[in-house]
Amino acid sequence: MKLRRLLLALAALTAGLALRAADLNVFAAASLSDALREIARTYESAGGDRVRLNLGASSTLALQIKNGAPADIFFSADEAKMDDLAKSGLIAAGTRRSLLANTLVIVVNADGGAALAAPADLATPALGRIALAEPQTVPAGIYAKAWLQKTGLWKKVIDKVVPTENVRACLAAVEAGNADAGIVYQTDALISKKVKVAYEVPAGDGPRISYPLAVLQDSKQAGAARKFAAYLAGAEARAVFEKYGFLPAP
Repeated sequence: MKLRRLLLALAALTAGLALRAADLNVFAAASLSDALREIARTYESAGGDRVRLNLGASSTLALQIKNGAPADIFFSADEAKMDDLAKSGLIAAGTRRSLLANTLVIVVNADGGAALAAPADLATPALGRIALAEPQTVPAGIYAKAWLQKTGLWKKVIDKVVPTENVRACLAAVEAGNADAGIVYQTDALISKKVKVAYEVPAGDGPRISYPLAVLQDSKQAGAARKFAAYLAGAEARAVFEKYGFLPAP
């Protein structure tokens, strides 16, 4: 009888844990990496479900989702990628919300990096390669290109542009000295000691940078996904995002 009661107790405990701990697949923009890793650790340690982060360019993640990747939540660095999934019927109704904003900066290597005091310096012969996240598809690159076009610099610097896989790869290129300058998010510059900000793009001059979040229609853990999405929109997660330099969505 004692053995039977012990087995029943273990079974109940295992069942309870199984019910509590879902595995959530969160597909999120690379620029959110550090903040989301911290938030996920806190969420899990407080008894929340397990969070599995797939981090990369929003364009790549959206394509993976469209091709059937098992995602529960998509956290994009721009509204266009979320719009595309919504048009394909892949977003759960009523779950989309815009959470964060960001700004652009020009960075150079912190150790003897290029002398750059104004955006126009990007076009001077003294400055060579300029790293951008892929400007045709990746949000950070699209934003950077749009700003360079607005300032009239795009045609002057296009031959210098070195496209990278995502914004963190752009940052890494400047850190390694493989590019003389790069255009990244303010939040990316803040996490690196190997670059320095040469120019901050005023929010009013740059493009509107918005990070939308949504639960996927085909999520296998819809309830758990909605719970974590609500947590990401809450005060505790917001404090972490602010610590990493993110701004609240306007």
